[in-house]
Amino acid sequence: MIVRLMHEGQYVVPDSLRDELNAADGRALAALADGDVDALNGSIEEMWELVRANGERLPDDELGPGSDVIVPPADLSLEEAQELLTGEGLIPDLPG
Repeated sequence: MIVRLMHEGQYVVPDSLRDELNAADGRALAALADGDVDALNGSIEEMWELVRANGERLPDDELGPGSDVIVPPADLSLEEAQELLTGEGLIPDLPG
């Protein structure tokens, strides 16, 4: 699957990363609901680290067919996170 880290680029990551990304997204949503910006940004940073550690970055001039997931930057305010929030979370549920 292809994951875009906003303001950084696209990565090809194994499908096996889906559950870990969804778990981190769930923690981000819980932190948002609690108004805990530090926990929110920590969960987003966890997503970034998972993608960087397990993915292969695509060259900037080699854009993929589109990103399956877009992960926001790890310095969001609560207001920015609420604007990005969908019914499925900060990132949509990844296809199974």
